[in-house]
Amino acid sequence: MHNLKRLLIIVPFILSGCSSLKLAPADFSWPVESVIHVDNKGMAVDDRYSLSFSAKPLFLEETGDSLGFVNKDLRVIRDTLGYYYITSNNFKNVYVFTMGEGSFNLDEKIQISENGVTNPVFNQRPPYIELVDGDKQYYLSNNGIENKEK
Repeated sequence: MHNLKRLLIIVPFILSGCSSLKLAPADFSWPVESVIHVDNKGMAVDDRYSLSFSAKPLFLEETGDSLGFVNKDLRVIRDTLGYYYITSNNFKNVYVFTMGEGSFNLDEKIQISENGVTNPVFNQRPPYIELVDGDKQYYLSNNGIENKEK
């Protein structure tokens, strides 16, 4: 009986050590987009958010040109769920990435324009990311283009 009391006291402590800690709610969004210049090695580096990644595969995917990154800027913003949205001038798509172990993993490729955007700008419009290209506005989520009721 004495051992049963000890067991009943010890078991809750053991089980509580097995549960994972969750801090919620959490908001991962960036208030404004970052415009990141791609260097001559193909690296995109943003000191403000301590972000760096190779942009070469992205430009190769979008343009088919292995040197398509030269003298280019990327537009990057992060939504409340932690997804990264990336595009650039003349891109036809917005790329949505999640974080992996030392990498960005493509989650969604959202086609925006057959001819490419000319001057894209990202804005936070919770729960969406707004993409403005001239007089056109798109409301994006990690699932694609969303309809926003006005």
